[in-house]
Parts: sequence; C-alpha cells; structure tokens
Amino acid sequence: MEICYDDTEFLEDGQTIDLISIGMARDDGAEYYAVSSDMPVQRIFDHPWLRQHVIPSLPVRNAGSRQLISVNLTDPAVKPRTVIAGEVRDFILACPDPQLWAWYGAYDHVALCQLWGPMAQLPHGIPMWTNDLRQESERLGNPRLPPMPGIREYHALDDAREVRCRRRWLEHAAASADGH
Repeated sequence: MEICYDDTEFLEDGQTIDLISIGMARDDGAEYYAVSSDMPVQRIFDHPWLRQHVIPSLPVRNAGSRQLISVNLTDPAVKPRTVIAGEVRDFILACPDPQLWAWYGAYDHVALCQLWGPMAQLPHGIPMWTNDLRQESERLGNPRLPPMPGIREYHALDDAREVRCRRRWLEHAAASADGH
C-alpha cells in the first residue's frame, strides 16, 4: 500500500465544482502539481474568496484589471484537464494498492474524480474514496497539530505536503499513545 496525499483548489457554486489546481505528494517523495488551463478564470476572479486566497498562488497574469487576468500558458504547471487526468492517473497508479488522503477531502475527491467524468469512468485502480485526515484527527481526540513553516496556504502542492506531514505526525502520536 502506498499513500497519495492530495489537495485541490476549485470553484464551487452549489451546482458544479471546477478544478483550478491539484497537488499530490507521496510517501516516497514523488510530487505532482498542475493548474488547469481550462479553469473559468473570470468566474474565479469574480469570487472574492478565491480572488484573495487562491489567485495569488497561481501562475496568472494580472494587470490589476478583471478584463486583463489570464492564465500564464507558458508556465509548465499549466495544462489542459485531459493532460492532467492522464498524469494524475499515472501518478496514483505508480503506487501499489494506492490510498488517497486529504484534509477536509470530500470536495477534493469530487474534483479529482471529475477529471475522468462521471464516477463510472474512474480509471481502474483509482480509489473510489479519499480518506479524510481531518476526520482522523477528530477520531484521535483532535490534538493540536504542529505548525507548518514554509507552507503557502491555498497552494495545492503545499497543502498536499501539509497533509502528508500531518498524517505522519498523527500516526506517530497515535502509536505513542498506544505505547508502540
């Protein structure tokens, strides 16, 4: 079993979840990061929370005007969803018996699965669920987690790295509490 930690940034409006970016990290040190060139840039810019928190972490060109914001298509992380879908599939399936873990991961799992369309089109071997580290933290008594210096909030890859670190810390804390 190998664990893939993931995080997505997305636009959700109560009807759809549109992928903005995805970050993945594994215990073996491999990492993946991509930004969707197909994201609805203007709808994202019109969303105050995303404009404040997510857009600063993205490779976008912004001259300060809503009319001039665009995705920097020359950045190597910026890719079409179809390319991201293939690369994410390969990243996950490079693991024997992969598990997915995320922090508050319900919407992350939907954004991930929608790379391939409806759930019935999920590639063979991709888990049909994501384990939720926030739920695991609650199960373990909601311990105070250590700070994560150097992590950029709302950057999908940094957030995936943080999930990896937090899971390792919780696993160690739980083993210590059990006397192992």
